[in-house]
Formats: sequence, structure tokens, C-alpha cells
Amino acid sequence: MRQPFLEALEHRRTYYSISAAMTATEQDILHVVDRILLTTPSAYNSQSTRIVLLFGLHHLSLWGIVKQVLSERISAEAFVATRNKIDNCFASGCGTILFYEDNSVVERMKREITPYADKFDIYSEHTSAMHQFAVWVALEQMGFGASLQHYNPLIDSAVAEQWGIDSSWRLMAQMPFGTPISIPAAKEQHLPLTERRLLFSE
Repeated sequence: MRQPFLEALEHRRTYYSISAAMTATEQDILHVVDRILLTTPSAYNSQSTRIVLLFGLHHLSLWGIVKQVLSERISAEAFVATRNKIDNCFASGCGTILFYEDNSVVERMKREITPYADKFDIYSEHTSAMHQFAVWVALEQMGFGASLQHYNPLIDSAVAEQWGIDSSWRLMAQMPFGTPISIPAAKEQHLPLTERRLLFSE
């Protein structure tokens, strides 16, 4: 029998065609994100992940910042395609989730657990990735389509100024989401499982 969790993993995809229609309320999404923050593991229970939820005009403002920053860094010709992608694939959704890691926590863990001090930057990346994936799958279960974007660090200072983000928070990723308009093509699996895992059994 297929389990709901595995089904959710299989259904999670990258959606670039999304609308601003809501399949759940903002409070429903906040509740799920809060549960993920409380239950997703982190190295030595560091709890270094921080999440910012942007809806409505705040969501649109973020992608306005992205367009402004990119327009100053690429040619006008190249920016046309970039602007169209942002408008139709990211800003067209109903919200964006920003994933941060609190560097003050990471630095404290380095001081407190010195044998692994050189590993905590990597542990922080792992912790953030687990939260990102958990939120992505949860959004899928709620009927949303999402994608994971990385316009950091280009937008970091402008975003921090806009929403008063603590200077110790490091932006890791942006996850725009909305109601899917079209279904992505089937994902190709390039290697057989026998080349991707080993099994040893008595």
C-alpha cells in the first residue's frame, strides 16, 4: 500500500505556471509552517532556521525588488526575458516564503561545541534544506505549486531593509507559490536505482 507521505514526495514538483488563487487560507499556511519549524530537525537542536512569509502586496514587493536589482545588473535586452519569467512564474503566485539561517546561532554553536566548529556552516545548510523541502512538500499537500529560487545574495540588503530583517539572518532561498495552472512534464530518471544505492543484508 502506498503511504500518503511517499505520495506527497512523488507529487512534489517545480511549478513555474502558478496563479494567485488560494487553495488554503493564510492562517492555514502559517499553521503548517509553524509546525514544520517546531518539528524539523537541526544539528544539535540548534533551531537556526528562520522563515518569513510574504502575502499580498508584500509578496509583490519582493519580486519588484528582484526586478529592480536585476535590471541594474544585466542588459536591457536580457532583462526582458527575466522580467517576463518573474512576472509570470513567481510574482503571479499568491505568496513567497523566505528561508533564512540565523548566523548568530551558528556562531554560538561553533563556540559551544568546538570539536565540530568547522562543520556548523555545513550543518546550517543541511538544516535549511530540510526546512525548505518540508515546506515544499506541505504546500503540495495543500494544493499549491511552488518552486525554489536563489536570488540571494543580490537582493539580501534590499530585502532586509524593506522588512527589517535582523542583520544576523542570512537569506538562503525564496519559495514563490500559488495554484498550479499547468502540470510540469514528467521527471526523467537518468540512472537506475541499482546505480544510486547499495544494499547489504544478512
